[in-house]
Amino acid sequence: MMPTLHMTASCSCGRVELKVFGAPIVSNVCYCDDCQKGSRQIEELPDAGPVRDPDGGTAYILYRKDRIECSNGSALLKNYKLKENSATNRVVATCCNSAMFMNFDKGPFWVSAYRARFLGDLPPLQMRICTKFKPEDVILPNDLPSYRGYPLRFMAKLLASGAAMLLRR
Repeated sequence: MMPTLHMTASCSCGRVELKVFGAPIVSNVCYCDDCQKGSRQIEELPDAGPVRDPDGGTAYILYRKDRIECSNGSALLKNYKLKENSATNRVVATCCNSAMFMNFDKGPFWVSAYRARFLGDLPPLQMRICTKFKPEDVILPNDLPSYRGYPLRFMAKLLASGAAMLLRR
């Protein structure tokens, strides 16, 4: 039985919609090289909007794979990879080139949905990760914990969520 609907996400033209159920794993901003490069790749598509925040980070809300679904327009979704053999997919709504989410061919049990695609009251950002890759001229505010890599707190949230998914909780 699926938990209560929590939020929806939509592409900029409204033809693709995601529904997420239950609480997110974490809400964060990532500054890693791959997120910056992948965001730039999407931003270069015709008529695509910004994916990165003004400080170079990419904001995500992470959900378990079993708690996110494409409720409308799934045929319009296209995977983009940084390298042909990459396991990471940045999924874009081709109708308007909106970045929708990031997932993996195999392995991880979570989906990193682009925070900017969500409607309504968003969960507060909890942390900034991989800040050692942020642009040199960016000075991050002290409003959130910032970590140079992947902090134990982040990894613990992912592992706890994976265990809950296995136990069907």
